[in-house]
Amino acid sequence: MKIDNFFAELKRRNVYKVAVAYAVVGWLLVQIATQVFPFLEIPNWVVRLVIVLVAAGFPIALVLAWAFELTPEGIRRAEDVDLSASRRSKNRAWIYMVLIGGAISIALFLLGRYSAPRNVDESTNLSAKSIAVLPFENFSEDKAFVFFADGVQDEILTDLAKIADLKVISRTSVMQYKNTATRNLPEIAQALKVAHVLEGSVQRSANRVRVSAQLIDARNDAHVWAEKYDRDLADVFAIQSEIAQKIADQLQAKLSPTEKSAISERPTSDLAAYDLYLRAKELIYADFTPLRWRENAFNAVQLLDQAVARDPTFLLAYCQLAYEHDYIYFNDIDRTETRLALAETNVRAAVHLQPDSGETHLAQAIHFYWGYRDYDGARKELAKAQAALPNNARIFQFLGLIDRRQGRWDEAVRDLERALDLDPQNQDILTDLASTYWALRRNGEATALDNRALALQPQSAFLRAITVSSVDTDANTAPLRAMLNTIEAEGPASAAEVADISFQTARRERDPAAAARALANIPKDISAKGSPFPHAWFEGLLAKLRQDGTAAHTAFMAARTETEKIVLAQPTNANPLSALARIDAELGEKEKAIREARTACDLLPVSKDAYAGPQLITNLATVYALTGEQDLALQQLEIVAKLPAGPNYGELRLGPEWDSLRGDPRFEKIVASLAPKSSR
Repeated sequence: MKIDNFFAELKRRNVYKVAVAYAVVGWLLVQIATQVFPFLEIPNWVVRLVIVLVAAGFPIALVLAWAFELTPEGIRRAEDVDLSASRRSKNRAWIYMVLIGGAISIALFLLGRYSAPRNVDESTNLSAKSIAVLPFENFSEDKAFVFFADGVQDEILTDLAKIADLKVISRTSVMQYKNTATRNLPEIAQALKVAHVLEGSVQRSANRVRVSAQLIDARNDAHVWAEKYDRDLADVFAIQSEIAQKIADQLQAKLSPTEKSAISERPTSDLAAYDLYLRAKELIYADFTPLRWRENAFNAVQLLDQAVARDPTFLLAYCQLAYEHDYIYFNDIDRTETRLALAETNVRAAVHLQPDSGETHLAQAIHFYWGYRDYDGARKELAKAQAALPNNARIFQFLGLIDRRQGRWDEAVRDLERALDLDPQNQDILTDLASTYWALRRNGEATALDNRALALQPQSAFLRAITVSSVDTDANTAPLRAMLNTIEAEGPASAAEVADISFQTARRERDPAAAARALANIPKDISAKGSPFPHAWFEGLLAKLRQDGTAAHTAFMAARTETEKIVLAQPTNANPLSALARIDAELGEKEKAIREARTACDLLPVSKDAYAGPQLITNLATVYALTGEQDLALQQLEIVAKLPAGPNYGELRLGPEWDSLRGDPRFEKIVASLAPKSSR
């Protein structure tokens, strides 16, 4: 065929037009895949597959356009069709659509069949590239070296978690199996939703270390790989990196050059500094009650300070130090500019050492969030951290918490669920997601998560109390009261764990005797549990419940003195100011109380914090109710009752602070709007 005739034939058979149409449609498909899929959390391999399919379908479309024509009699070979201009015009649109659709369908079938990922076990819906690194046993003669065995396991886990092609369960969930006498690996794998499990042991003696590790396919309980390492203690980091690389090879994970480099990095060249760092992490991750938050946090800071003093290039220690200082600041343990400056100093040290490290970006993100409530800045840093630490559950946890603060409730649920997928037995994440569901008044889902948390810690007095309680949803205190009585009978430690819940319940029941028993178990330094109110506040509420006005006034004055000191030291902190407003309302200081409550709302409005803001509005309504401003109280309640994280049914139905509004049809309507559907 002559070249001129060939091009004429291409035109006659509409090959040019099909090529142009295909290019336009293909471009649109690629744009959708690259711009929309990431927001829907569709995996990157799907995006790549779409691009490959579009490219592969192009020559198929051209071949079909050349070979066939769509006629009223059906699809015919082009050589057998005499196309008139009118017929081509009539059928042109159909030809283009059928050819393009057919080409894409064929490409999807062929490439989808042969290019689909093979790493999913269809029978269990588990990725073959998923793994849980269980706690390593400490075989050292010195049992105090358990922190070192935990550190070896944690570093291997951390290295594996940097590989995007793997799913790696986070530390908190696997540590649930630390002290189990016997391990049923298939059951553990099923609970953690992984296909593989890594076990091991560590023996440290003088300047030697022996590490044993074995990889098991939990789907069939088969041993996939095992190795023993007996080397100088100084080689422990190389051992950890080698094990991580071996596991990645066995799971056929694809590593980028950046990931390979990250796995081979030594955290420090100073083993003594490393020991200090591991001891600090042991404190941080230890099981402890809220009453020990302060002690553990400060002790961890001391150990980490010693670690960076020994090795000023110890990035992980700086990042952990920044986290601890921000934690102490954000949780009002020491909310001072000095504490914030300490966090800032350690963040800057991390940035100076390795500005592009995933750990550095995560430390910056937490600092922006906890230190300055800079949600957008934190979100940007979390995105960078996620690229380097794809399996880090804390990244998704903090994303969810920031989503919640910004009123992105659907995104908050999604991100917290993603965090829970990577760390399914992390009680903090379970609690964060449950509290999000409670804020959204999705009570059934919240209760289910509380029960999951209880299953992990069945002896927890706090979890036993909240899981049996139905006060918030149906205003029935009986089940909770029965459980509280049982817990209090177990002894002072259990009673102290639920003392604030017991006190609140007694007030709602108008039971001074029960409130007095609960008050005896509330620690004098209640702020260690995160309460914005001092102990004297609870003394005043008890005296008021007993109708002892003189004792109540004395206690509230003492509470005011303590709280005012905090307000003066932290003038931009809305929580203590809101607490001071409640105290002044009880003291009859109407103008002060209203001004303070309004200022607290202005400091942290719903537009700035969609989670804490409604609680401050609820407190403003309480102040109005206590100071005789019923109309203003109802105006605020009408607003906040419609918001997520606003007051619940039990709170309004039973709380003594709302007694002045009872009987008002407007108040009863608001309460009824929050009632369970079955009782409306």
